[in-house]
Amino acid sequence: MTDATPLTTDGLVQILFGSSAFQMLNAGRNLGLFPLLHRRPGLTPQEIGQELDLAERPVQILLLGTTALGLTTRQGDGYFNADVLEGKFVDGTWEIIEDLIEYEERIVRPAEVDFTESLRQNTNVGLRRIKGTGTDLYHRLSENPGLEQLFYRCMRSWSRLSNPVLVERADLTGVRRVLDIGGGDGVNAIALAQANPGVEFTVLDLPGTVEIARRKIDEHGLAGRISVRAADIFADPYPPGHDCVLFANQLVIWSPRENVRLLRKAHAALPDGGRVLVFNAMSDDSGDGPLYAALDNVYFATLPAASSTIYRWGQYEEWFAEAGFVKPERLPGGRWTPHGVISAVK
Repeated sequence: MTDATPLTTDGLVQILFGSSAFQMLNAGRNLGLFPLLHRRPGLTPQEIGQELDLAERPVQILLLGTTALGLTTRQGDGYFNADVLEGKFVDGTWEIIEDLIEYEERIVRPAEVDFTESLRQNTNVGLRRIKGTGTDLYHRLSENPGLEQLFYRCMRSWSRLSNPVLVERADLTGVRRVLDIGGGDGVNAIALAQANPGVEFTVLDLPGTVEIARRKIDEHGLAGRISVRAADIFADPYPPGHDCVLFANQLVIWSPRENVRLLRKAHAALPDGGRVLVFNAMSDDSGDGPLYAALDNVYFATLPAASSTIYRWGQYEEWFAEAGFVKPERLPGGRWTPHGVISAVK
């Protein structure tokens, strides 16, 4: 059973006006309210209006919203960022939050209006909001270079948020070479390479994506340890010579049948004793949480691919067995996002 507190009328109001709550956060980001209060805490509404070039009425609307939501606080006539936001400036992660807000604004929000229809049709109806002919978001992004760059920039920020879990939980002891399936712009391989100096990596993804990865890898001075290879992860064979296969934020995209197919390909590519690692957000086996996974599933149901979802831990164990893997091990991340690693052995 979930340990969520019972729903109150105030909680129902916040759900009912959830889109408006996001718009307050988004406006605070776009208008520069939160960076301003980080630089100059305690400003009055009049001073905020002057700094942001806003008239009195818009300032009142903005501050009423951000303060009622707890994004800002008021002491006398002065306004301050909430502690949790101020902490993001202090630890250097505010830029990550800004990217996540932009991702929600420009990619998720236009598509999520099709959530109900996506449930009715059991497919990603929201993909129609992205121009192109591909049947999943990733192939369609390749037809929209500007949007593709935005997507992978924001994905990099999502990964920066969750990658500490990957680095902490992915045990690469004794591993020589890791094959990163659908490795995107290389952010996961880069993080793992920095934490595991003796390990080499190959990033496997679509042609346009691996070009982005190659540039990022060069920027980090890791071209000698991380190679890239263009391929369709379903249609093309996996390159040999790897003793670990990593699926990072990848199996949430595809259907159970497709995931078993990918895991079987990984099994065929690995030597005896080789291991598979799956890293992404997980939902509880109880089926009633966590809240992060429940809400993030609006995106997964609506946009990436026809069967995308945040799966339960136990489903991965079933797929491992079906693909021929043994000795599954769950390694929850223990952070505010429900990311974790689940591994198995050939």
